[in-house]
Amino acid sequence: MLRCLIVDDNPYFLRAARCLLEHQSVTVVGMASNGTDAVRMAELLKPDVALVDIDLGVECGLDLADRLQREAPAPLPVILISSHAEEDYAELIEASPAVGFVSKAVLSGDAIRAAVGGVDDSRRDDPVEGPAEG
Repeated sequence: MLRCLIVDDNPYFLRAARCLLEHQSVTVVGMASNGTDAVRMAELLKPDVALVDIDLGVECGLDLADRLQREAPAPLPVILISSHAEEDYAELIEASPAVGFVSKAVLSGDAIRAAVGGVDDSRRDDPVEGPAEG
């Protein structure tokens, strides 16, 4: 099952997205509302993908996408999300290290899987069970 970290400064959206995704076979391993917590959770929880809101209030999700690429212990695909249209940020998204963009209006497990192109779930260590056999 795909393991996901969601980063958004809106607590209502975090809860709604978690509920939606967990009903679509995506395990939400963590939720963060700022960059510092997101980087810490990425290091600790080792998600397969991070959903990062482009507008994190006082922070920029595009900057956080760069940080996650530099500071995560393993390559971490980042999908940028926003309530705004992709066209509003097209050049910035293209210049970012993100693997894709998903509008919050169409967020789904299938949209995440399509953006990451089928992450191999067995590539990460399970923090409870230890390294995956394979």
